[in-house]
Amino acid sequence: MRSPVPAPLALTAAVVLIGLLASATFARVEVEDRGDRRCIRTDSLPDHPTGRFPNPGNPHSIAAQSISVCLTATPTRGTQPQPVRVTGIAENGVLIRPGTADYYDANSPRGHSRDRSSGWNLDGMGARDLLGLDDQNAHVGPDGLYHYHGVAPALAGASPDTRIGWAADGFEIHYLGDQGRSSYMLLPGPRQTAPGGAHDGTYNEDWVYIHGAGNLDQCNGGEIDGKYVYVATDTYPFFPRCLYGTEITRIK
Repeated sequence: MRSPVPAPLALTAAVVLIGLLASATFARVEVEDRGDRRCIRTDSLPDHPTGRFPNPGNPHSIAAQSISVCLTATPTRGTQPQPVRVTGIAENGVLIRPGTADYYDANSPRGHSRDRSSGWNLDGMGARDLLGLDDQNAHVGPDGLYHYHGVAPALAGASPDTRIGWAADGFEIHYLGDQGRSSYMLLPGPRQTAPGGAHDGTYNEDWVYIHGAGNLDQCNGGEIDGKYVYVATDTYPFFPRCLYGTEITRIK
């Protein structure tokens, strides 16, 4: 798999600073290479307009964060994928957190809660209306953290190359449009337990990884010009839910 545009330019040791007015917030992100570390400071405020929060599916308001993290700048791919809650950080400083803590719950007025007993975990994009995602495929956590569940249109094509961020293990995240093809497929037939119905992508358990079904691995990774990267896709899992790097930094 090759990038349709020139390979990403390496960051220098200089600080990259973004400060843009968006939705009455001042977005700030600093990225600095320090030897073998890539250090990022961000308030995780978006540099683009957002939907209205709170909204019927999301009762929270956007609030500035204070996030400072250093990732390895020399990542190494291991052999065993590790599940992660926070995939990484977009170039604009917004966190990438595709999973949710919500499960099907017939006893909840909303139809879902943080009770895991049903075993059916809502996917952020698959249940976007239930969870109040905006047009940038993002919503807000209880602590005010605005975060992406899928590729934001504002990110796609925003850079001169295809890179849109960095994963928690230091590998780059790229968006390649239809050139990046996920290897996850919907299960056939109906769900065998409540909530019942067809496997339509509302829940993570609706999906199964099938090696070779696409051109990306289990963690939505592949190669661009011989370099391993993760790829954000327009279909499930949208962003990696696991990482292959041998050094994974916990982000928030």
